[in-house]
Amino acid sequence: MIRHGGPIGIDRYMALCLGHPVHGYYRTRDPLGAQGDFTTAPEISQMFGELLGAWTGYVHGRMGRPNPLVLVELGPGRGTLMADALRALRAAAPDARVRPHLVETSPILRAVQERALTGTGATWHAGLETLPEGPAILLANEFFDCLPVRQFERRATGWHERQVGLGPEGDLVFGLAPEATLGLDADGPEGALMSVPAVGLALMRQLARRLREAGGALLAIDYGHVRPGFGDTLQALAGHRFADPLAAPGEADLTHHVDFAALAKAAQAEGAMVHGPLAQRDFLLALGLNARAERLKTRATAAQAAAIDAAVQRLTDASREGMGSLFKVLAVSGRDLGPLPGFPEA
Repeated sequence: MIRHGGPIGIDRYMALCLGHPVHGYYRTRDPLGAQGDFTTAPEISQMFGELLGAWTGYVHGRMGRPNPLVLVELGPGRGTLMADALRALRAAAPDARVRPHLVETSPILRAVQERALTGTGATWHAGLETLPEGPAILLANEFFDCLPVRQFERRATGWHERQVGLGPEGDLVFGLAPEATLGLDADGPEGALMSVPAVGLALMRQLARRLREAGGALLAIDYGHVRPGFGDTLQALAGHRFADPLAAPGEADLTHHVDFAALAKAAQAEGAMVHGPLAQRDFLLALGLNARAERLKTRATAAQAAAIDAAVQRLTDASREGMGSLFKVLAVSGRDLGPLPGFPEA
């Protein structure tokens, strides 16, 4: 494509590498777990999904307990989070009739999800367009980080879009569009790299409008930052290690740090309520992670208890690169729900 049509933007490159119908990363494999390329929080411990299920039950009550409850997961991985959440939700709200809806484009992951969610009445969707109307609760764990992002570098002539082209040897290389992009008026020093998550912002605006008009809440958990800034956060993961994003298109996971400040601003612009963002550690501890761990350990062997403690530590690790601080939590809701569990009141 590049050879015949010229360089392409980072957003187009990400979209092709991850979602190409034949060669796309998510279309050709199950990337999760020890045998895959990365591990998500639901795969670390059942407690993660159970706490989100309990959170869902509380929010369902604040919504007036609409039945059936439309519970949506965006990018549901192996279905582990949804399975754990449904188990906890049944305990928290036994009278709720739950209709799980999963937005998934990977046929391989969908097959795994179907096995994990057998008997739950789950329905699958390729996009938001076919979701049922009305109030809903949406869960999005490690979803926004893999949506395509545009990048721009500041030069004396303005902001030039970062592109992927071909080098002298025919290999993929990064470069810049020769002409500056009009309409970008952000301040920044020469050489600064700015990411614009246009796809993620458009999706957030769409979801915020739905929540404002129909009611409900979105819970988004991802790795990222709470303040705008400059820098290159595009990264590739393969075999649980960082890789060259250009080395093997379609063979590595491509992600970027989520700009939670921009997502929050997009939701607020549509009239929705924003809660957070805050660190994953603070959110999970506020929901009772330690108490849940202690209850599980009462029925555990010594080895199982040690594994539970290790999972708590991993999910709440407050070090600079630990999940507890690197991952953030943001909720968006209709204006009638008030404060939500896990978030400090404004």
